[in-house]
Amino acid sequence: MHTDNNNSLPLYAKVEMVLASSISDGSLPPGSQLPPEDSLIQRFEVSRTTVRKAIQNLASRGLIEIRRGKGTFVAPPKITQDLTELSGFVEDMQAIGRTPTARLIDKRVINADRSVARNLALVPGTLVIRIQRVRLADGVPTSFDETYLPRELGDKVVTHDLEVEPIFALLERKYGIPLLEAEYRLEAVLAEENIARALGIETGSAIFLVERTSYSVGARPVDYEKLYYRGDMIRFVTRLARRTTGGTKNN
Repeated sequence: MHTDNNNSLPLYAKVEMVLASSISDGSLPPGSQLPPEDSLIQRFEVSRTTVRKAIQNLASRGLIEIRRGKGTFVAPPKITQDLTELSGFVEDMQAIGRTPTARLIDKRVINADRSVARNLALVPGTLVIRIQRVRLADGVPTSFDETYLPRELGDKVVTHDLEVEPIFALLERKYGIPLLEAEYRLEAVLAEENIARALGIETGSAIFLVERTSYSVGARPVDYEKLYYRGDMIRFVTRLARRTTGGTKNN
């Protein structure tokens, strides 16, 4: 096994590095199956335990998928979501050639807690509509979405097939409510049991939580969402302008 200048690395890390490099340069393209354990043991001249540790690390990084009874496969490339414009899941997936679908988990009237009320400019306890869905890309659960709508809008939206019709499209095209801007808040959290179950991941897995409040005319908040994304399937990107510093030379 060629290790170049990485002789200080543990053996499993060397195996992991070589396989990750093959995935990165396309030698092992998305969807391709990794060689079986015995082949990797012979190739790298290491123990089974070492190979398994390397495979586990690659899976934890989201580079490969272990499919029981089938083998180990290179995972699809991560979905890249741009945070420079307001767009919905369906629009995002179609833009990168993925097929978006949705699975409705629940829709109901609830009393707005302080967070929901604040984001929708309501009094705590006001009745709102909560919609819970799992969003899928090419059939793979990607995000667990909680959407909160003011009652007068939500009562209309829930009459539609929410596994087929995007909420953004309903608000704008069906009900004439333009979505002009949004506030995003992004943080890393650990998946609670119900979210992990919906996404097909282990409880406590690292996921992204995006809180998004969308505004219409007159800075009116009309849609508040808590979007839980699988950490192994998505990356967020943005482009920032340099802040004016008044000529300071500090970095």
